[in-house]
Amino acid sequence: MNDLTKLWFSDQFENLDKHTQWGIDFLERYAKFVKERLDIEQNYAKQLRNLVKKYCPKRSKDEEPRFTSCLSFYSIMGELNDYAGQREVVAEEMSHKVYNELMRYSQELKAERKHHLQEGRKAQQFLDHCWKQMDNSKKKFERECREAEKAQMTYDRLDNDINATKSEVEKAKAQLYTRTHMADESKNEYAAQLQNFNGEQWKHFNNSIPQIFKNLQGMDERRTVKLGETYRSFAEAERRVIPIITKCLDGMVSAAKAVDEQRDSTIVVESFKSGFEPPGDFPFEDFSQNLSRTGSDGTISNAPKGERELAPVPRSEAKHTISRGKNKLWLFGKKPKIPSLEDFSHLPPEQRRKRLQQKIDELNRELQKETDQRDALNKMKDVYEKNPQMGDPNSLQPKISETNCNIQKLRSEIHKNETWLSEVEGKQSSRGDRRHSADNHHHTPHGRESPEGSYNDDTSQEHQTPHHTPQHRPAQPAQPNHDPHEFDDEFDDDDPLPVIGHCKLRHQGVLYIIEEDKGDGWTRARKQSGEEGYVPTSYVEITIEKNSKGAVTYI
Repeated sequence: MNDLTKLWFSDQFENLDKHTQWGIDFLERYAKFVKERLDIEQNYAKQLRNLVKKYCPKRSKDEEPRFTSCLSFYSIMGELNDYAGQREVVAEEMSHKVYNELMRYSQELKAERKHHLQEGRKAQQFLDHCWKQMDNSKKKFERECREAEKAQMTYDRLDNDINATKSEVEKAKAQLYTRTHMADESKNEYAAQLQNFNGEQWKHFNNSIPQIFKNLQGMDERRTVKLGETYRSFAEAERRVIPIITKCLDGMVSAAKAVDEQRDSTIVVESFKSGFEPPGDFPFEDFSQNLSRTGSDGTISNAPKGERELAPVPRSEAKHTISRGKNKLWLFGKKPKIPSLEDFSHLPPEQRRKRLQQKIDELNRELQKETDQRDALNKMKDVYEKNPQMGDPNSLQPKISETNCNIQKLRSEIHKNETWLSEVEGKQSSRGDRRHSADNHHHTPHGRESPEGSYNDDTSQEHQTPHHTPQHRPAQPAQPNHDPHEFDDEFDDDDPLPVIGHCKLRHQGVLYIIEEDKGDGWTRARKQSGEEGYVPTSYVEITIEKNSKGAVTYI
């Protein structure tokens, strides 16, 4: 084998070695890309789940959302959580069917490539060995031929030399024969080695090497096919979850469509509906009876007309008026901090009724559970009594007694809450009847309902004393007892309150505002003479001084 053949083989083998190594490196590079992609999917899914957990935490039963906007938001959070699950599925599919498969196949390729290259090197080494044997036999044949030629020349010289002895000639002749015989043997050996080398060389370049190159080609083609399959698996991992992701998105759209502003408004109304009656008309109280009158027309002298509408309200009545508004739920203001009571009396009537009904329902459910448990224990006790081998019936008695005790406690609680509920419903019914009765007795547009529920139905009653009960006045409901010092810290200030605005009685004079309406329909005001009292907010036009200390915009 000449040097050109060796160079060609060496170059081609080296080229295939480099190409197959590049193919495996490229496959592993793609596997690394898939690994980073699935890591992104896993982190994305984890971040989505953390986001859902952050904005949709576990809530107690009382904190369950009721508004459609909140329910829709939590539905969207649920769909997003399912979407995160699908991203996890994508990552799992890519890990199992793409990345792991590529890494496994990469190891197979490395082992197969190593085997094929070793086979090629072995074939080349065997051919090189045959060539060396042939070359050695050739060199030996060449050397023996030269020695035979020398022996021939020596023999010819001695044979023609008349001075040479017969023994010298015979010796030269024997040497010639020996060298000629060795040359013939070298020739035969060289011929055999040459024939063998030519045969092995033909097998090498026509069978062994082509087969090895074909195996390397097949390996490289399978690598290319595997890449194409994993490319497809990479896309299919995403495509398989598209229907479920679409359902998640459809669920989000459906949740958006489920937002109902009317229903949410109804829930707000039901949640904050207090059951309180609106404040009644403020009565006119005539304090001018003891004043001197002019002539026979009976008009009051020395009394400004604009000051006749202001009625000083006793502090006990003012406190009661304010206290009735204390338990209201303010829609746009800060909710008063009121300690919770067992009978929910700190709540407005309507809210109290709902909470009592809710508690009764819960107690009834607990009672039903305890009753079912008691019945089951009694049945088990009967079975034990009939079949003593199954158990001791006396062992169940403590549990039965405990259950009966729980039942009695629950029944007592239910009765207590039902009594409170009946009280609330009775007051609401009485309030409605009283309002209906008051409407039936209003005969003039000047009728006013007092903070306690009284009213004047005749203008002639204006000249009566404030403590005189009109003839058609309905029966007064019993007033709750209030602590006389409950609002002392609010009204018993030694220093007069600063003026924060002024108001004008409709078509009358101007009063100074010293305390705004607290939500009960009454505003505290001061006459120009310095006398303080309360006026109905709805009957005055109020202007709040912007530069007054502590003044706020009137709503």
